[in-house]
Amino acid sequence: MAFDPLQERGIPLDEQLRNWRELNVTPIDPDAADPYTRCRIITMNGIEVEAVMFSHHAARHCSDPDVKRRLVQVRYIESQQQKAVNWLLPGSSSVLETTIAYEQVAVDLTAWVARMEPDPYLKQAYQFGVLEDFDHLYRYANLYEMIEHRKADKIVDRLTEVMPGRPTYLHHRDPVDNVRRPYERSRTEPLSRLHALTITAAEQQTMNFYMNVGPLHMEPIARQLYQEIGMVEEEHVTHYESLVDPGESWWEMLLNHEFNECYLYHSFMETETDPRVRAIWELHLGMELEHLRLAGELFKRFDGRDPEQVLAPALPPPVTFESNKGYIRDLLTTQVDVTTLGTGYVREAHERFTRMQQAVMGGEEPPSERVIEDNRAISGREYRLETEGPHPVGVRLTP
Repeated sequence: MAFDPLQERGIPLDEQLRNWRELNVTPIDPDAADPYTRCRIITMNGIEVEAVMFSHHAARHCSDPDVKRRLVQVRYIESQQQKAVNWLLPGSSSVLETTIAYEQVAVDLTAWVARMEPDPYLKQAYQFGVLEDFDHLYRYANLYEMIEHRKADKIVDRLTEVMPGRPTYLHHRDPVDNVRRPYERSRTEPLSRLHALTITAAEQQTMNFYMNVGPLHMEPIARQLYQEIGMVEEEHVTHYESLVDPGESWWEMLLNHEFNECYLYHSFMETETDPRVRAIWELHLGMELEHLRLAGELFKRFDGRDPEQVLAPALPPPVTFESNKGYIRDLLTTQVDVTTLGTGYVREAHERFTRMQQAVMGGEEPPSERVIEDNRAISGREYRLETEGPHPVGVRLTP
């Protein structure tokens, strides 16, 4: 039977608090863990960070002290969940190894969402973005080989190919061309809301991660590459967050956030291969069921509607981390030369795009291109992991 979070009983809120020993989870073994277990961890860390930050923003716009107290009670538990999830990542992994894992998340999660998205306009938004994350993976993999003398196939385990996507230097667009057209909340499929929330949270966490870890590197090319790709991640957050209907009330947004957390924890509980990590997904799902119930009460109180009027009657099929090699290759052959204009997509280098390129590049070659050249000089060739044959198109492309 389909799982309906609104009909399930969760863990009472006053039983959810964990002590330090319970929060001190044992990290996964980076050499033995399934790469997609690490991807699920990174995804849920982004989801929990989004939950905490959204709750803070809601509280800043709330004048009811009782509601603010309810928000902070749940927020504290969400913060504990974030710590337990993020602390599953091993400290023995370098920042750059974790970065490559972040980009594997971006590629295979966004590709899966694009494949499943029922709305053609939203599907195009995910297809557009995934070719840029795919290229970021390639740039960081070359940086990894150059400064740590290791190969990214150790991290991605050949589940995700590593080769050029839409070249990163072409990602720098005029900011106004990163704003998409939002879905209409009264007409969109419930699944589309969940997709938009998931990818926005994942890209936001990637943006935050790069903003903080970029200057921790000593090598100038590494610092510069994180800076360049970090700016693209800001573009991606704008790109995805603008898909959400801004007409949703705070209480409807809160309800959607909690339902999405239930969806993802249930999905990962169903697909997780590590029993110990699966137990954490199951525990957090029990907590989120109660958070959803409490959000539903606020929604009924302030919006005057029942949660069933806006949420799906049951959870959709589970979000699945799986290889998307063929799908990415198809997108490369059909969309690698696409850029944005207004809320649409074009193939020509229009005036705003060209002006932005000139301003950002300043007449110099960008770090994303130099890192490939530098690795060729050091390693004798650039790093690629082409498991399905030669690259389907070229390397250096212009829109």
